[in-house]
Amino acid sequence: MNTEKKQHIVRVAVRLILAVQLLLLIGVLGAQAQTASDLLKKAAASYEQASGIEAKFTLRARSASTHSGESFEGVIYMKGDKFKLQTPDMITWYDGETQWTYVVRTEEVNVTTPTGEELQFTNPAVLLQNYQKGFDATLKGTSTTRQGKSAYDIELTPKKKSDLRSVVLQIEKNTTFPASIDLETKDGMRHTIVISQWQTSLNLSDDYFVFPEGEYPEAEVVDLR
Repeated sequence: MNTEKKQHIVRVAVRLILAVQLLLLIGVLGAQAQTASDLLKKAAASYEQASGIEAKFTLRARSASTHSGESFEGVIYMKGDKFKLQTPDMITWYDGETQWTYVVRTEEVNVTTPTGEELQFTNPAVLLQNYQKGFDATLKGTSTTRQGKSAYDIELTPKKKSDLRSVVLQIEKNTTFPASIDLETKDGMRHTIVISQWQTSLNLSDDYFVFPEGEYPEAEVVDLR
């Protein structure tokens, strides 16, 4: 798979992780609200107050038309509108204004200032603050996780024309631990993320979300701003 394709999958991974963020905060609060909208509103408010969050995940992407797929593990750190995403192929830092993407194979760093549309994929605050405008949330009921545990399902459906068809969030009933997320796009791609570990209330400094030039002395910096 070429670098551009992998970067696209990584961007989708970030979007899925934003959904993980909703689940993490729902888990902290407890699934006691009666509607999906109530859960998401409380999650958004709690996220704004969080000092830092880490989520480890496995992402699987599969095309319905070609039956081809890609799978990799990653970890994301988040704080407010900032994040750092690590996968085997690349590392991305975003400090709320500037984004740095380091490609491991080429040792190249692309520096960009994401547009509002791009931030729908890469900025936790954007999705959390705007989900009410962009999505209808429905508490679908219950299901069974891959581990055979009972879970709650929340479906997010775009209100307007979008490349996204739907996002389904799954959270365990007993532990309120986020189990998985499925995202389906209109081009026939399905992305599934399984969360293996998460941690909240991390004390992450703002500098953690800025590209550390001293740690990558051989990197070629390409400024695309």
